[in-house]
Amino acid sequence: MPATIERVETDEGLAGARKGVERLCVATREVRPVADMIRFVAAPDGRAVPDIECKLPGRGVWVTATRQSLERALRERSIQRAFRGDAEVGDDLPGLVERLLEKSALEGLSLANKAGQVVTGAAKVEASLDAGNVALLIHARDAQPDGVRKLDAAARASGDQPPVMRFLRGEQLDLALGRPNVVHAALLAHPAGAGFLGRCLRLNRWRDGGTAGSGTVAAQQTAG
Repeated sequence: MPATIERVETDEGLAGARKGVERLCVATREVRPVADMIRFVAAPDGRAVPDIECKLPGRGVWVTATRQSLERALRERSIQRAFRGDAEVGDDLPGLVERLLEKSALEGLSLANKAGQVVTGAAKVEASLDAGNVALLIHARDAQPDGVRKLDAAARASGDQPPVMRFLRGEQLDLALGRPNVVHAALLAHPAGAGFLGRCLRLNRWRDGGTAGSGTVAAQQTAG
């Protein structure tokens, strides 16, 4: 690891940000892989904004991709100090990060669906579980408990016990999948679904700090 990385609080810009494999978290002061972090840049209006996909120009500040780490950075004004006062940091930044990560997960689900790697409906999901072809079991956040229990039991009986995702509302699943009344779905075991699964894991790490069990991709979020 380069000795200088521990002393550098901002990257040198977008090109450099894409080259780096590790960065300093300005909240925890730990050097971590960039895959475990979120980059922030100063927007033209002077506000610090999250650069979820590492596509925005300008110097970047990195924070470990958990809500706890970002909230710590806000309390200690770590982002402002790293930008040397050249960026305004709003208290709503954690909420904005969460919305962007959720949007990214929905886009990943839509892409996996267009690749033909998502099935919907309790019967089709159960059949895919029986065939051992499910990488991720998806329940709408507002799904009825009986249906959830039945499919969770089928997942356990399949022997593979795929992880479960339950953080999207039914209407969000409808929009992402382009069909009405989606309550249960399954991501099939195929390389085309890897991007969506990775985005779900990133959102889960953001919410729980990486403490969730391996059987849960994203815990049910309180409505609202």
